[in-house]
Amino acid sequence: MGLAFVGFAWNFLRAFSSGAGDYASSISQETSREFEDMFLFIPPRRIAEIGWSAAALCFLIFAVPFFDISNPVSTISGLLLGTLLGAAAFMAPRKALDILKERRRSKFNIQLVDALGGMSNALRAGFSINQAFETVVQNNEKPIAQEFGVMLQQMRVGMNFYDALQSLDKRVGSDDLTLVVTAIDIARRTGGNLTEIFDKISLTIRERMRIERRVRTLTAQGRLQGIIVACMPVLLGAAMTAVKPDLMLPFFKSAQGFMAIGMTALLIATGWFFIRKIINIDV
Repeated sequence: MGLAFVGFAWNFLRAFSSGAGDYASSISQETSREFEDMFLFIPPRRIAEIGWSAAALCFLIFAVPFFDISNPVSTISGLLLGTLLGAAAFMAPRKALDILKERRRSKFNIQLVDALGGMSNALRAGFSINQAFETVVQNNEKPIAQEFGVMLQQMRVGMNFYDALQSLDKRVGSDDLTLVVTAIDIARRTGGNLTEIFDKISLTIRERMRIERRVRTLTAQGRLQGIIVACMPVLLGAAMTAVKPDLMLPFFKSAQGFMAIGMTALLIATGWFFIRKIINIDV
């Protein structure tokens, strides 16, 4: 039975290692491509190393303190906690990517309002639509200058105008830009007045941003309450452990304590979920 258990464990670990390696490689390559879309050229290998390092560090921090040969419940609890938090830490580069993409998209939307005004003035002065895009590249800062510059470069190497716009829209992922691309395509097909369209879209985006800022102001208290509710049990537990370690450490290493911590985490996650649903208002 011992040999059978060792053989099963060896095959399981080997299969898990192979699958984890393939998954890490796939995630790293996809994350690297998305970083390249933001003009951040990070090798996939480096992203995988960051993810594995964060996962190993998180596992050691949360698993080692609970390791106790005489207490199997504490050891198993530490291994489970370290594995779950290590898996979450492994996705840290992906989470950082999402945060950077959201910030870059917000900055792009703010710059798009001024860019539409500049393009409208350029069209009134007799420029073509391509020349209007060139004025955006010359007179604006990144990220909008970078994205429009890539679109112009794609057209120079042979991509047609509509495909270049679709590539720009897919790369940025902005609803405001999707509205602009759709308006340009409709005007190109039907012969509409792009200057008036750009002015109206610019006004629409500006008003939507004003409403979003107003909504964020009104929901600031709810967001703060969610953060406090989520952080308070963790901070209280850390403070009590620092003040009374002889009282808290046995609690953490017991089955009842582990169940209480798990239930607390579940309730916190549930409360945070409902708070987020309440305060997230789509404008």
